[in-house]
Amino acid sequence: MFSLTLCSAETILARAMNAALPESVDAWRMVQSRRSFQGSVALASMPRLKGSLSSTDGAVTYDIEFGRDELGVANVRVKADAGLPLMCQRSLEPFVLPVKVDATLGLIVSESEEAGLPLGYEPLLLESDGKLHIADVIEDELILALPVVPLKPGVEPVERSWTDEEIEAEPPKENPFAALQKLKVSPKNAKK
Repeated sequence: MFSLTLCSAETILARAMNAALPESVDAWRMVQSRRSFQGSVALASMPRLKGSLSSTDGAVTYDIEFGRDELGVANVRVKADAGLPLMCQRSLEPFVLPVKVDATLGLIVSESEEAGLPLGYEPLLLESDGKLHIADVIEDELILALPVVPLKPGVEPVERSWTDEEIEAEPPKENPFAALQKLKVSPKNAKK
């Protein structure tokens, strides 16, 4: 007996573009062998990043290098280039934000080791077995590069000033607790 698994074209395409990047690696072995990975990953294959994008068209090119620095600190250097399709929050028009990531992540197994990392290193807390999902690391770095409020370059701020007439023209809002005032029992009407 066999089972048939249906995959969307988006998933198949993402896997094909990501063929050179293993799903997970043993980080300590990668450091020991000074392994590197280069290639591209579809934006559509990044589920946490997709929610912030206006479109999933495009890909990120990456260069990942494992190694040790001159102090012997195990690290992974992440370089990534992508054009992220975002929605401008000022003009509500889509635009592509060019993003270049160049980060050195110090590999640690407990949070207490973070203080021992050299200046300029970001901590990367590994699982107890040393497994590392490289695609997740790339996605994390792209998420960190996203602006809090995406603004298309060159879009001027909308200037709006309110006149006294516009402010006074607004009808006064009814107090939602006015109905409770009618129900309020006065001391004269209260039963003894």
